[in-house]
Order: sequence, then C-alpha cells, then structure tokens
Amino acid sequence: MLYLVVAFLQNVKILMEEKGKIMKKIVSLLLVLVLAIGTMGIFAACSSTYEIALITDVGNIDDKSFNEGAWNGVKEYAEANGVSYAYYRPIEDSTEARMNTIKTAINKGAKMIVCPGYMFQDAIYNLQDEYPDIDFLFLDGEPNDNDYSNGMPNYKTSANVHCILYKEDQAGYLAGYAAVMDGYRKLGFMGGMDVPAVVRFGHGYVQGAEDAAEELGLEPGDIEIKYTYVGTFGPSDDIKTKAGGWYTSGTEVIFSCGGGIYLSITAAAAEAGKDVIGVDVDQFAATGNTTFITSAMKGLTVTTVQALTAYYDNDQEWPEEYAGETDTLGVVEDAVGLPTDAASWRFATYTVEEYTTLYNAMVAGTVVVNVSSTGGEIPATTIVNVIED
Repeated sequence: MLYLVVAFLQNVKILMEEKGKIMKKIVSLLLVLVLAIGTMGIFAACSSTYEIALITDVGNIDDKSFNEGAWNGVKEYAEANGVSYAYYRPIEDSTEARMNTIKTAINKGAKMIVCPGYMFQDAIYNLQDEYPDIDFLFLDGEPNDNDYSNGMPNYKTSANVHCILYKEDQAGYLAGYAAVMDGYRKLGFMGGMDVPAVVRFGHGYVQGAEDAAEELGLEPGDIEIKYTYVGTFGPSDDIKTKAGGWYTSGTEVIFSCGGGIYLSITAAAAEAGKDVIGVDVDQFAATGNTTFITSAMKGLTVTTVQALTAYYDNDQEWPEEYAGETDTLGVVEDAVGLPTDAASWRFATYTVEEYTTLYNAMVAGTVVVNVSSTGGEIPATTIVNVIED
C-alpha cells in the first residue's frame, strides 16, 4: 500500500508539469488504489473461518428473544473455550435461503451449525445426510420434510444432529398462574404464528390462569383471556393497533409470544399504561422496558452451552445419547420458568416464595400441565372466558 502512495505523490509532481495529462493520470492512479484496497478486503474476508456458526431464524441476533438467547449460548461457549464463531442471516424467509446460508457457513469452515427455530426443519432434513461430517444443533424442532400431503411429514434425525425441544406449556402455565394470582383479571395472548412452540406457550398460559382462578375461588367469567395469533414474528403497526384496542377495551396485560412483536405490543402498553409478559428470555432485563412484568422463559442460552460442551468434550462428535436424539426439557431440567432476580420480579403481590412452591410442585409432578405437545384445541376452561379475537 505504501509504495502506491509514494508513486502517487511522485506522479503529482510530474502531472503538475504535464497539465494536459492531469485528469487522465489522476483517474488511473485512483483506480489502482481502489482496486488494491478492495482486493485486500476480499482476501481478508476469504481468509476468515468460523468453526461454530449460528444461522438466524426470522429476526436477528439482537431480537431480545429467541435468536439472541441461542446466540448468547454460542458466544458464551466459544469465548470461554477459544473457538471461532459467527452468525449468518438468510436473505429471506424460505427453505432455499436457509439451506444456502447453511452451505455458506460450511464453506466458511463451520463444523457445528446451530439452528434456532422450527423453520429449519426441512432445511436440516435435506442437508443432514449431504454433509455427514458437519454437525447440527437444532433448537425447537426436529428434521422433517414438511410435507403434510399424507397427514404427517416424514421425520428423520441423522446421527450428526441433536435436537432440543422445550416444554413451553410449563413456562406459559407459570406466567398465566402468576398473572391471575397477582390480581390481573383481563388477560391477553398474542402469539406470533401458530407453530407448535407458540401454541404450547399459549395453551399453558390459559391452563395456568384457570388453575389460579380455581385456587382463588373465582366465579365463571371472572377471568377473561383474549387470544390470537398475529401471523408474524416481526413488529407492525397493525399489531400495535390491535394491542392498543385490547388495552382500551379493558385488557390489563398481554402475553407477547413471538420474537419482535414485543416492540409493537410494548409500545401500545406504554401508551395505555398497561402491562406485558415477555417470552423466551428475560425481556425486562434484555430491554429495560418497564411494561414487562415477567417473561415466560426457556433456557436457550444455558442449554446451548450444555449441548456444545457435551459435543466438544467428546472430541467434536455428538455423544451416543445425543447423536440423532431429541431432548425435551422442562421444569425438571430447570430449562423453563420465570425470572426471579429482584430487578425482574415485577409483580405487586405474588411472591418469589409462592412461585418457588408452585415450581417445585411441578417438578415433583403434583401439579401437571395437560397440554398436547402438538397443539390442538385451546384447553377447556370453566372459570376463564377465552375469547378468540
């Protein structure tokens, strides 16, 4: 680079003496400089390789929700163990884009691909055998061909894939129960899309509210839950308007269950002076937004770290109990729950001690959340009036 600058300066003197050729030579020299700098940048990028790659679901690693929770796990493990890592974002929401992005990560040296979100189900199904020497950690789903023409898709998990599912119904139950015990009577649930994980959150939320209402001796209709799926995991003016309408009509708290939709719902809550329940991670801690009273969390960060630890401790192969297997994690594994840090516990009357008693009862099996793992109908209630809106 230095020789180019020197050459440029030398030529300036000559150019001053040859006025007729000034513009031509300046343009030529600048082109040389630009090409040299650009080539250096390309070579620098091409020389970088990353061993662990996270491919984002819809959204990005700063979504204060699902992607960020998984990314924090990758980052924590990689930085603690000196492993190179990077994230890649598909250019669009499609199976082809996700497959192409996975291939890009592999071409950049990735040996471990972390895929957060059920939307990777067919991408991993298609690639797991094509790349037998590449390993996959699949969060929130299991590989299948996504073909429902015969009723159910074809599932296959190869030995280079480990899947983690979560008992979101348990986390939703804890949130619904806590809200009613804290005095909320008009609740809302806004799910992003009606995918299995979101459905489980919502159904557990309804059952938790019902059980709390029964424990309090409330009458039928004393608790109301407005319930909907907004069809996206991103914010929009329409979602804000709908949430605002709910709040205006009396809804006191909305469970925002779908990544970036929290931006719309918290905006509506702030304007109405109402409250929000977050999802996936402690969204109050992540955002500082004071409309959050709690969050129905799943341990994305810690379970990602645990899985990567097992993989690397086994010489970068999935241990036998992980290879081609699915772990479904809930309260027993301490993988779902509400945040109990003092700053994040924002209930008025419901206490951490009461929450801990309920949590331990769920671990012991004396309190059971009866929600189908595949979704199905909203749980039947006798006290809670569920209004699908």
